Amino acid sequence: MPAPDSTIEQLLPTVIEAFWSTVPPVWHLVRGNVRAIALERFGVSYDQFHILRHIRKGVTSVSELAEVKQISRSAVSQAVDILVERGLLCRSQNARDRRNIPLGLTEAGNALLDTIWEKNRTWMKEQMAGLTAQELQTINAAMEILGRTFAGPVG
Repeated sequence: MPAPDSTIEQLLPTVIEAFWSTVPPVWHLVRGNVRAIALERFGVSYDQFHILRHIRKGVTSVSELAEVKQISRSAVSQAVDILVERGLLCRSQNARDRRNIPLGLTEAGNALLDTIWEKNRTWMKEQMAGLTAQELQTINAAMEILGRTFAGPVG
């Protein structure tokens, strides 16, 4: 049963403050761990990692990557060139449109992303190892509620 409106109004400032005190610092730590894994263990910058990640999600051109990452096409092209040279990305020819050169992950690129994600999951498991089953269930429920709450249009 939903709380009375006055109770909601009293709780909202506390919940919003808890959100801002928790989510950004946790995300900063998780993102920092991904950066460290990508750079220190594999020599891949965070931007290069994100290019690989976006390509895995279906972004296949330099133009799309520039738009998604909100950086210049030339900056994306330089990063793509490095990733191609390292064997993590490949360029394909489009027979119908020679100007369009789709990008794809190589087997090595897919393996690199899988390894970074797995190492990050392991680190996250280590961070949460001291939690009880009830605490983990509470966090999971809170994540589902947050996802549902913020799934609508922003702004």
